[in-house]
Amino acid sequence: MATPSKPGIRWHIVVFLAPAVLVYTAVMIYPLFNTLRLSFFSEIDQERVWVGLDNFRTLFGNTIWSDQFWNALGNNTWFFIIHMLVQNPIGVALAAILSSPRLRFAALYRSAIFIPTILSFVIVGFAWKLILSPIWGIAPGMLDAIGLKFLYQPWLGKEEYALTTLALVSVWQYVGIPMMLIYAALLSIPDEILEAGECDGITGLSAFWKIKLPLILPSIGIISILTFVGNFNAFDLIYAAQGALAGPDFSTDILGTFMYRTFFGFQLQLGDPHMGSAIASAMFVIILIGVCLYLFGIQRRLRNYQF
Repeated sequence: MATPSKPGIRWHIVVFLAPAVLVYTAVMIYPLFNTLRLSFFSEIDQERVWVGLDNFRTLFGNTIWSDQFWNALGNNTWFFIIHMLVQNPIGVALAAILSSPRLRFAALYRSAIFIPTILSFVIVGFAWKLILSPIWGIAPGMLDAIGLKFLYQPWLGKEEYALTTLALVSVWQYVGIPMMLIYAALLSIPDEILEAGECDGITGLSAFWKIKLPLILPSIGIISILTFVGNFNAFDLIYAAQGALAGPDFSTDILGTFMYRTFFGFQLQLGDPHMGSAIASAMFVIILIGVCLYLFGIQRRLRNYQF
């Protein structure tokens, strides 16, 4: 009896995967590990010296550094919470409305809502800064036209409003992403399930809460973790609207702007790649912990709930 031959190496798979693996390694894996490596060194007398965890001790133990870090982390957390409480529920609601077969011009509405996501963050940041300007912006005039001018405030110029305002601008720009993902999930629900619900008298809004929502919970979970990762990597909108100093008085400073200012320097502040790498490493650990909590906690519960 002939023994079965071992399958050979499927070289065509290697050939097709190699370019993507090389590019991903060059632009993601290598910079990540190099950043982690730099965080364990420091520049002493123009020489790179191994200092171990000293940069992290400075970041968390030195009052000047730790105050800036915790301020940025707190702002980042609030930035993320606004997206979770505003962006994702609105995205789910829009997807539910646009998935209705009775809605006319649904494709036009989807396109209009999704278009801001493809705009440059520089354009969005400067455009909203002009819109909200108390001097030449159109926001005061628009509120005055509907009799609500008393509600207007220089939102980007006040510490208590600036971060929330920018978070809502970010929600406006990116709400199309969760909307499209949930829309696709709703379309993937088999018609047989919905028809069975109709036979039991479950239609309309009741069908969404009792049938559709439980079936799209895994998609909502994926959107939530993508929102977490995206917001704790945020930088572009804050930088475009408020600059590297994230004013007023660092009230919009998040981990991304704090790391940028430390790594590259800004105005009179000299850049320190090693302390900047320590901040980037701390960001990586925070995001990694959040992703692990989702994978081993929330996702498992969603899977059990679904099945």
